[in-house]
Amino acid sequence: MKKIITYGTFDLLHWGHIRLLERAKQLGDHLTVAISTDEFNRIKHKEAYHSYAHRKYILEALKYVDEVIPENEWEQKIKEVKRHNIDVFVMGDDWKGEFDFLSDHCDIVYLNRTEGISTSQIKNDLMK
Repeated sequence: MKKIITYGTFDLLHWGHIRLLERAKQLGDHLTVAISTDEFNRIKHKEAYHSYAHRKYILEALKYVDEVIPENEWEQKIKEVKRHNIDVFVMGDDWKGEFDFLSDHCDIVYLNRTEGISTSQIKNDLMK
């Protein structure tokens, strides 16, 4: 079985997120999604509208997602890749090169972002 992992906050879930998850799942058989906990978001000075528990609940309901785990710290990625026997690490191409350090442990794939949609755009549009 080929295992995939991706990371993110996945707040204000939109069709760009769904496309990322769909394309990630197409790379293997089992997709694990690590989502930032509320505590980790505070460390990153990032605020999510939905709580970790609600974001986890939403992601677990999606057909492309097989497992949701918490992201508690930047350094956990190598540990999770090893613990879950991950074959492919997937991120959006806005992170290109940032996770190449994982290449000794698994393949790295940076997927093109979905044009025309982003959580930042949604937040900005709502502020108008």
